[in-house]
Amino acid sequence: MSHMPQQTASPGTRDSLTARLLACGLVVGPLFVVMVLVQAVTREGFDLTYHPISLLSLGELGWMQIADFVVAGLLCVAFAVGVRRMLGRGRGGTWGPRLIGLTGIGMITAGVFTSDPGAGFPPGAPAGAPASMSWHGILHEVAFAVVSLSWLAACFVFLRRFAALKRRAWVAACVLAPVAVVVLVAWPDLDGLSVRLVVASAMQFGFLFALAADLLRGRQEAGSRGA
Repeated sequence: MSHMPQQTASPGTRDSLTARLLACGLVVGPLFVVMVLVQAVTREGFDLTYHPISLLSLGELGWMQIADFVVAGLLCVAFAVGVRRMLGRGRGGTWGPRLIGLTGIGMITAGVFTSDPGAGFPPGAPAGAPASMSWHGILHEVAFAVVSLSWLAACFVFLRRFAALKRRAWVAACVLAPVAVVVLVAWPDLDGLSVRLVVASAMQFGFLFALAADLLRGRQEAGSRGA
């Protein structure tokens, strides 16, 4: 009988930690997008319809977007840990969290290694693309590719999970979200590319938000059944 309090308290503590980690998936998207939009309307010389958001990492206030990238990446990694704890060895429980975690690592890397100045931003930078890319600019582009590819791969991992669970709405989401993001990013018209990239990022974070909400709902339902 003396061991009963420990046995009952431990699962509750574990569930509470899992819930907090999963909640990171709810926070990351709104936080990242709001920070970008606030900077887009307050940074001198920045035009969201023309400048990629990566350029916000440059200049005197560039630390704000660097922090935005890094914090969002850390939240993604925390969310990935929560997904792993929630799904365990179930379908999607191994590669799903790994790919979400890789998405977070890519975002952290994109923050640490900034892009090169260009397109007239920050003020005083040459117009157009830089004549050559620096080593940190190359790493920034690689990080962007890691974020995009790992997120796409995670969608298809969860597609298999939800298909096995016969959850048709989620199956559709796991197909349509990646298709929409690829179309937005790969559309050949360069006019409005920066805006399309922001919309694509919002869709990617929106997918993670919905996934986090679904897993949190499933955890609560499982807890109610077990009560």
